[in-house]
Amino acid sequence: MPITGHATTEGTTRYRERLQQEAVAANHFRLEQNLWLSSLGIGTYLGKPDAETDARYTESVARAVELGANVVDTAANYRFQRSERSIGAALQVLVESKGIARDEVVVCTKGGYIPFDTDPPAGQEGVRRYIEETFIRTGVAELSDIAAGSHCMTPKYLAHQIEQSLRNMRLAAIDVYYIHNPETQLGVVSPAEFETRLRAAFGQLEQSVADGKIKNYGVATWNGFRLAPSERGYHSLERMHELAREAGGDGHHFRFVQLPFNLAMPEALTQSNQTFQGASVSLLEAARALGVSVVASASILQGKVARGLSEEIREPLGSLASDALTAIQFTRSTPGITTALVGMSRRAHVEENLQLARLDPARPDQYQRLFSTGAG
Repeated sequence: MPITGHATTEGTTRYRERLQQEAVAANHFRLEQNLWLSSLGIGTYLGKPDAETDARYTESVARAVELGANVVDTAANYRFQRSERSIGAALQVLVESKGIARDEVVVCTKGGYIPFDTDPPAGQEGVRRYIEETFIRTGVAELSDIAAGSHCMTPKYLAHQIEQSLRNMRLAAIDVYYIHNPETQLGVVSPAEFETRLRAAFGQLEQSVADGKIKNYGVATWNGFRLAPSERGYHSLERMHELAREAGGDGHHFRFVQLPFNLAMPEALTQSNQTFQGASVSLLEAARALGVSVVASASILQGKVARGLSEEIREPLGSLASDALTAIQFTRSTPGITTALVGMSRRAHVEENLQLARLDPARPDQYQRLFSTGAG
Protein backbone atom coordinates (compact mmCIF):
# COMPACT_ATOMS: atom_id res chain seq x y z
CA MET A 1 0.00 0.00 0.00
CA PRO A 2 1.39 3.44 -0.89
CA ILE A 3 1.73 6.11 1.75
CA THR A 4 -1.28 8.35 1.19
CA GLY A 5 -1.39 12.13 1.31
CA HIS A 6 1.02 14.91 0.39
CA ALA A 7 2.69 17.92 2.00
CA THR A 8 0.17 20.51 3.22
CA THR A 9 0.14 23.89 4.91
CA GLU A 10 -1.29 22.30 8.04
CA GLY A 11 1.21 19.45 8.09
CA THR A 12 4.33 21.55 7.45
CA THR A 13 3.13 24.09 10.03
CA ARG A 14 2.77 21.29 12.56
CA TYR A 15 6.29 20.05 11.71
CA ARG A 16 7.77 23.55 12.02
CA GLU A 17 6.12 24.22 15.36
CA ARG A 18 7.21 20.89 16.78
CA LEU A 19 10.81 21.34 15.65
CA GLN A 20 10.93 24.88 17.04
CA GLN A 21 10.05 23.45 20.44
CA GLU A 22 13.23 21.38 20.06
CA ALA A 23 15.38 24.52 19.57
CA VAL A 24 15.32 24.70 15.75
CA ALA A 25 15.60 28.35 14.73
CA ALA A 26 12.43 30.13 13.64
CA ASN A 27 14.05 31.44 10.43
CA HIS A 28 15.14 27.95 9.45
CA PHE A 29 11.74 27.57 7.77
CA ARG A 30 10.36 29.57 4.84
CA LEU A 31 6.74 29.78 3.74
CA GLU A 32 6.68 29.10 -0.01
CA GLN A 33 3.76 27.88 -2.12
CA ASN A 34 1.71 27.57 1.09
CA LEU A 35 4.23 25.11 2.56
CA TRP A 36 6.80 25.60 5.31
CA LEU A 37 10.07 24.39 3.79
CA SER A 38 13.31 23.92 5.70
CA SER A 39 16.24 26.08 4.63
CA LEU A 40 18.40 22.94 4.47
CA GLY A 41 17.30 19.87 2.52
CA ILE A 42 18.81 16.45 1.86
CA GLY A 43 19.96 15.41 -1.60
CA THR A 44 20.57 11.84 -2.74
CA TYR A 45 22.67 12.05 -5.90
CA LEU A 46 26.05 10.48 -5.12
CA GLY A 47 27.02 7.01 -4.01
CA LYS A 48 27.61 3.50 -5.23
CA PRO A 49 24.66 1.46 -6.52
CA ASP A 50 24.88 -1.13 -3.77
CA ALA A 51 22.88 -2.33 -0.78
CA GLU A 52 25.20 -0.68 1.75
CA THR A 53 24.69 2.76 0.23
CA ASP A 54 20.96 2.10 -0.03
CA ALA A 55 20.82 1.45 3.71
CA ARG A 56 22.92 4.50 4.53
CA TYR A 57 20.64 6.77 2.49
CA THR A 58 17.57 5.32 4.18
CA GLU A 59 19.07 6.05 7.59
CA SER A 60 20.29 9.50 6.53
CA VAL A 61 16.97 10.62 5.07
CA ALA A 62 15.08 9.49 8.15
CA ARG A 63 17.55 11.22 10.46
CA ALA A 64 17.51 14.44 8.43
CA VAL A 65 13.73 14.68 8.68
CA GLU A 66 13.90 14.00 12.43
CA LEU A 67 16.42 16.83 12.87
CA GLY A 68 14.57 19.48 10.87
CA ALA A 69 15.09 18.99 7.13
CA ASN A 70 11.66 18.34 5.66
CA VAL A 71 12.74 18.83 2.02
CA VAL A 72 13.90 15.56 0.45
CA ASP A 73 15.26 15.65 -3.10
CA THR A 74 16.08 12.91 -5.58
CA ALA A 75 15.68 11.88 -9.24
CA ALA A 76 14.72 8.73 -11.08
CA ASN A 77 18.22 8.30 -12.49
CA TYR A 78 20.08 8.83 -9.21
CA ARG A 79 21.90 5.59 -8.50
CA PHE A 80 19.74 3.76 -11.05
CA GLN A 81 16.46 4.35 -9.15
CA ARG A 82 18.03 3.18 -5.90
CA SER A 83 17.91 6.63 -4.28
CA GLU A 84 14.17 6.89 -4.82
CA ARG A 85 13.74 3.45 -3.30
CA SER A 86 15.90 4.39 -0.30
CA ILE A 87 13.69 7.41 0.25
CA GLY A 88 10.62 5.20 0.07
CA ALA A 89 12.07 2.99 2.78
CA ALA A 90 12.92 6.03 4.92
CA LEU A 91 9.44 7.49 4.58
CA GLN A 92 7.95 4.16 5.62
CA VAL A 93 10.08 4.19 8.77
CA LEU A 94 9.24 7.81 9.53
CA VAL A 95 5.51 7.34 9.16
CA GLU A 96 5.26 4.00 10.91
CA SER A 97 7.85 4.34 13.69
CA LYS A 98 9.01 7.94 14.15
CA GLY A 99 5.77 9.91 14.48
CA ILE A 100 6.31 11.88 11.27
CA ALA A 101 3.18 12.39 9.17
CA ARG A 102 3.29 12.31 5.38
CA ASP A 103 1.84 15.83 5.18
CA GLU A 104 4.89 17.22 7.02
CA VAL A 105 7.49 16.23 4.40
CA VAL A 106 8.07 17.79 0.97
CA VAL A 107 9.22 15.05 -1.39
CA CYS A 108 10.78 16.14 -4.70
CA THR A 109 11.97 14.08 -7.64
CA LYS A 110 12.88 14.55 -11.28
CA GLY A 111 12.32 12.89 -14.64
CA GLY A 112 13.92 13.36 -18.01
CA TYR A 113 17.06 11.27 -18.12
CA ILE A 114 16.61 7.63 -19.06
CA PRO A 115 17.02 5.78 -15.74
CA PHE A 116 18.53 2.32 -15.61
CA ASP A 117 17.09 -0.09 -13.08
CA THR A 118 19.23 -1.10 -10.08
CA ASP A 119 22.45 -1.58 -12.09
CA PRO A 120 23.78 -0.18 -15.39
CA PRO A 121 23.58 -2.39 -18.48
CA ALA A 122 26.85 -3.82 -19.77
CA GLY A 123 28.35 -1.74 -22.60
CA GLN A 124 26.72 0.31 -25.32
CA GLU A 125 24.92 -2.72 -26.70
CA GLY A 126 23.40 -3.35 -23.28
CA VAL A 127 22.28 0.27 -23.03
CA ARG A 128 20.69 0.15 -26.48
CA ARG A 129 18.89 -3.08 -25.69
CA TYR A 130 17.64 -1.76 -22.34
CA ILE A 131 16.21 1.40 -23.90
CA GLU A 132 14.60 -0.54 -26.72
CA GLU A 133 13.04 -3.19 -24.48
CA THR A 134 11.97 -0.83 -21.67
CA PHE A 135 10.76 2.21 -23.59
CA ILE A 136 10.55 1.68 -27.35
CA ARG A 137 8.85 -1.70 -27.65
CA THR A 138 6.46 -0.86 -24.83
CA GLY A 139 5.34 2.32 -26.58
CA VAL A 140 6.52 4.64 -23.83
CA ALA A 141 8.77 6.56 -26.24
CA GLU A 142 10.07 6.60 -29.79
CA LEU A 143 13.73 6.82 -30.65
CA SER A 144 13.14 10.27 -32.15
CA ASP A 145 11.86 11.44 -28.75
CA ILE A 146 15.18 10.73 -27.03
CA ALA A 147 17.67 13.61 -27.18
CA ALA A 148 21.42 13.00 -26.98
CA GLY A 149 20.71 9.30 -26.46
CA SER A 150 19.68 9.92 -22.85
CA HIS A 151 16.90 12.47 -22.38
CA CYS A 152 13.17 12.39 -23.01
CA MET A 153 10.32 14.66 -21.89
CA THR A 154 7.34 13.66 -24.00
CA PRO A 155 3.97 13.50 -22.23
CA LYS A 156 3.76 9.71 -22.39
CA TYR A 157 7.29 9.32 -21.08
CA LEU A 158 6.76 11.71 -18.16
CA ALA A 159 3.51 10.00 -17.21
CA HIS A 160 5.38 6.68 -17.16
CA GLN A 161 8.20 8.12 -15.06
CA ILE A 162 5.84 9.66 -12.51
CA GLU A 163 4.18 6.28 -11.98
CA GLN A 164 7.58 4.65 -11.62
CA SER A 165 8.74 7.24 -9.07
CA LEU A 166 5.53 6.81 -7.08
CA ARG A 167 6.15 3.06 -6.88
CA ASN A 168 9.81 3.52 -5.99
CA MET A 169 9.02 5.91 -3.14
CA ARG A 170 5.90 4.07 -1.97
CA LEU A 171 3.84 7.24 -2.36
CA ALA A 172 0.42 8.20 -3.59
CA ALA A 173 1.59 11.69 -4.59
CA ILE A 174 4.82 13.62 -5.22
CA ASP A 175 5.03 17.17 -3.88
CA VAL A 176 7.38 18.65 -6.49
CA TYR A 177 8.16 17.03 -9.83
CA TYR A 178 10.93 18.58 -11.91
CA ILE A 179 11.79 18.10 -15.55
CA HIS A 180 15.45 17.22 -15.21
CA ASN A 181 17.98 19.34 -17.13
CA PRO A 182 15.71 20.23 -20.06
CA GLU A 183 18.62 22.14 -21.61
CA THR A 184 19.86 18.73 -22.78
CA GLN A 185 17.19 18.92 -25.48
CA LEU A 186 18.57 22.21 -26.80
CA GLY A 187 21.74 20.41 -27.84
CA VAL A 188 19.81 18.65 -30.60
CA VAL A 189 16.58 20.54 -31.33
CA SER A 190 15.81 24.12 -32.32
CA PRO A 191 14.55 26.65 -29.78
CA ALA A 192 11.12 26.56 -31.44
CA GLU A 193 10.92 22.75 -31.22
CA PHE A 194 12.16 22.93 -27.64
CA GLU A 195 9.30 25.24 -26.70
CA THR A 196 6.81 22.91 -28.41
CA ARG A 197 8.18 19.96 -26.44
CA LEU A 198 8.28 21.88 -23.15
CA ARG A 199 4.72 23.15 -23.54
CA ALA A 200 3.54 19.58 -24.16
CA ALA A 201 5.50 18.39 -21.12
CA PHE A 202 3.90 21.06 -18.95
CA GLY A 203 0.51 19.99 -20.27
CA GLN A 204 1.16 16.44 -19.06
CA LEU A 205 2.34 17.68 -15.68
CA GLU A 206 -0.83 19.76 -15.32
CA GLN A 207 -2.80 16.58 -16.06
CA SER A 208 -0.78 14.72 -13.44
CA VAL A 209 -1.70 17.45 -10.94
CA ALA A 210 -5.37 17.05 -11.88
CA ASP A 211 -5.01 13.29 -11.40
CA GLY A 212 -3.55 13.78 -7.91
CA LYS A 213 -0.19 12.22 -8.84
CA ILE A 214 1.87 15.39 -8.26
CA LYS A 215 1.13 18.68 -6.50
CA ASN A 216 3.57 21.13 -8.11
CA TYR A 217 6.12 21.02 -10.91
CA GLY A 218 9.08 22.89 -12.32
CA VAL A 219 12.47 22.44 -13.92
CA ALA A 220 15.76 21.39 -12.35
CA THR A 221 18.68 22.63 -14.41
CA TRP A 222 22.45 22.65 -14.34
CA ASN A 223 23.42 25.24 -16.95
CA GLY A 224 20.12 26.55 -18.29
CA PHE A 225 19.58 29.44 -15.89
CA ARG A 226 23.28 30.30 -15.53
CA LEU A 227 24.10 30.88 -19.20
CA ALA A 228 24.00 34.12 -21.17
CA PRO A 229 20.91 34.55 -23.37
CA SER A 230 23.07 34.17 -26.48
CA GLU A 231 24.36 30.73 -25.45
CA ARG A 232 22.86 27.45 -26.57
CA GLY A 233 21.08 25.79 -23.68
CA TYR A 234 19.94 29.07 -22.11
CA HIS A 235 16.54 29.14 -20.38
CA SER A 236 14.31 32.15 -19.94
CA LEU A 237 12.29 31.75 -16.76
CA GLU A 238 9.77 34.32 -17.95
CA ARG A 239 9.19 32.38 -21.17
CA MET A 240 8.89 29.09 -19.28
CA HIS A 241 6.30 30.72 -17.06
CA GLU A 242 4.38 31.80 -20.17
CA LEU A 243 4.48 28.25 -21.55
CA ALA A 244 3.10 26.94 -18.27
CA ARG A 245 0.26 29.44 -18.49
CA GLU A 246 -0.43 28.32 -22.04
CA ALA A 247 -0.53 24.72 -20.83
CA GLY A 248 -2.45 25.17 -17.58
CA GLY A 249 -4.06 28.61 -17.57
CA ASP A 250 -3.58 31.26 -14.91
CA GLY A 251 -3.88 28.62 -12.19
CA HIS A 252 -0.97 26.57 -13.51
CA HIS A 253 1.29 24.67 -11.11
CA PHE A 254 4.76 25.67 -12.38
CA ARG A 255 5.98 26.71 -8.94
CA PHE A 256 9.62 25.61 -8.44
CA VAL A 257 13.00 25.77 -10.14
CA GLN A 258 16.25 24.18 -9.03
CA LEU A 259 19.77 25.18 -10.06
CA PRO A 260 23.30 25.09 -8.67
CA PHE A 261 24.08 27.92 -6.29
CA ASN A 262 27.15 28.11 -4.08
CA LEU A 263 30.21 30.24 -3.36
CA ALA A 264 31.74 29.29 -6.72
CA MET A 265 28.51 29.41 -8.75
CA PRO A 266 26.59 32.53 -7.63
CA GLU A 267 25.14 33.37 -11.07
CA ALA A 268 21.50 33.21 -9.93
CA LEU A 269 22.26 36.22 -7.72
CA THR A 270 25.01 38.06 -9.58
CA GLN A 271 24.12 37.78 -13.28
CA SER A 272 21.32 39.81 -14.86
CA ASN A 273 20.74 37.18 -17.54
CA GLN A 274 16.94 37.04 -17.21
CA THR A 275 14.20 39.45 -18.18
CA PHE A 276 10.97 40.49 -16.53
CA GLN A 277 8.61 42.84 -18.33
CA GLY A 278 11.49 44.13 -20.44
CA ALA A 279 13.97 44.72 -17.62
CA SER A 280 17.19 42.76 -17.19
CA VAL A 281 17.17 40.99 -13.84
CA SER A 282 18.83 38.08 -12.06
CA LEU A 283 17.26 34.64 -11.90
CA LEU A 284 16.38 35.20 -8.23
CA GLU A 285 14.71 38.51 -9.06
CA ALA A 286 12.77 36.99 -11.95
CA ALA A 287 11.63 34.08 -9.81
CA ARG A 288 10.41 36.39 -7.05
CA ALA A 289 8.49 38.52 -9.54
CA LEU A 290 6.87 35.44 -11.11
CA GLY A 291 6.03 33.72 -7.82
CA VAL A 292 8.39 30.81 -8.45
CA SER A 293 10.36 29.30 -5.55
CA VAL A 294 14.09 28.62 -5.99
CA VAL A 295 15.86 25.58 -4.57
CA ALA A 296 19.66 25.44 -4.65
CA SER A 297 21.49 22.27 -5.65
CA ALA A 298 25.24 21.70 -5.20
CA SER A 299 25.35 23.93 -2.10
CA ILE A 300 28.90 22.77 -1.34
CA LEU A 301 29.66 21.49 -4.88
CA GLN A 302 30.59 18.02 -3.62
CA GLY A 303 32.91 19.63 -1.08
CA LYS A 304 34.87 21.69 -3.61
CA VAL A 305 33.76 25.06 -2.19
CA ALA A 306 34.16 23.98 1.44
CA ARG A 307 37.94 24.06 1.69
CA GLY A 308 40.22 26.83 2.87
CA LEU A 309 37.67 29.61 3.08
CA SER A 310 39.10 32.99 4.01
CA GLU A 311 38.20 34.86 7.18
CA GLU A 312 36.53 37.51 4.97
CA ILE A 313 33.97 34.84 4.10
CA ARG A 314 33.86 32.95 7.39
CA GLU A 315 33.37 35.92 9.74
CA PRO A 316 30.27 37.53 8.13
CA LEU A 317 28.62 34.10 8.01
CA GLY A 318 29.11 33.51 11.73
CA SER A 319 32.62 31.98 12.06
CA LEU A 320 31.12 28.51 12.05
CA ALA A 321 32.90 25.33 13.07
CA SER A 322 33.82 24.17 9.54
CA ASP A 323 34.15 25.40 5.99
CA ALA A 324 31.36 23.03 4.96
CA LEU A 325 28.93 24.64 7.39
CA THR A 326 30.07 28.07 6.24
CA ALA A 327 29.43 27.20 2.58
CA ILE A 328 25.95 25.89 3.38
CA GLN A 329 25.26 28.97 5.49
CA PHE A 330 26.13 31.16 2.49
CA THR A 331 23.62 29.38 0.27
CA ARG A 332 20.76 29.22 2.79
CA SER A 333 21.30 32.90 3.72
CA THR A 334 21.01 34.15 0.15
CA PRO A 335 17.84 36.22 -0.30
CA GLY A 336 15.54 34.35 -2.67
CA ILE A 337 16.94 30.87 -2.02
CA THR A 338 14.25 28.78 -0.33
CA THR A 339 16.21 25.60 0.42
CA ALA A 340 19.88 24.68 0.15
CA LEU A 341 20.21 21.03 -0.80
CA VAL A 342 23.17 19.06 0.50
CA GLY A 343 23.91 15.49 -0.50
CA MET A 344 24.17 13.41 2.67
CA SER A 345 24.52 9.64 2.60
CA ARG A 346 25.95 9.23 6.10
CA ARG A 347 24.24 9.81 9.42
CA ALA A 348 27.31 11.62 10.79
CA HIS A 349 27.17 14.17 7.97
CA VAL A 350 23.46 14.69 8.55
CA GLU A 351 24.00 15.36 12.24
CA GLU A 352 26.91 17.71 11.53
CA ASN A 353 25.14 19.72 8.83
CA LEU A 354 21.80 19.90 10.61
CA GLN A 355 23.48 21.87 13.39
CA LEU A 356 22.61 24.79 11.12
CA ALA A 357 18.92 24.20 11.72
CA ARG A 358 19.48 25.55 15.23
CA LEU A 359 21.01 28.75 13.85
CA ASP A 360 19.34 31.56 11.97
CA PRO A 361 20.69 32.31 8.50
CA ALA A 362 23.02 35.29 8.28
CA ARG A 363 21.25 38.64 8.56
CA PRO A 364 21.04 40.75 5.38
CA ASP A 365 23.66 43.21 6.70
CA GLN A 366 26.06 40.35 7.47
CA TYR A 367 25.46 38.76 4.08
CA GLN A 368 26.02 42.03 2.24
CA ARG A 369 29.45 42.35 3.81
CA LEU A 370 30.57 39.39 1.72
CA PHE A 371 30.22 41.57 -1.36
CA SER A 372 31.15 44.96 0.05
CA THR A 373 34.54 43.54 1.10
CA GLY A 374 35.04 41.71 -2.19
CA ALA A 375 34.94 38.35 -0.47
CA GLY A 376 32.07 37.12 -2.64
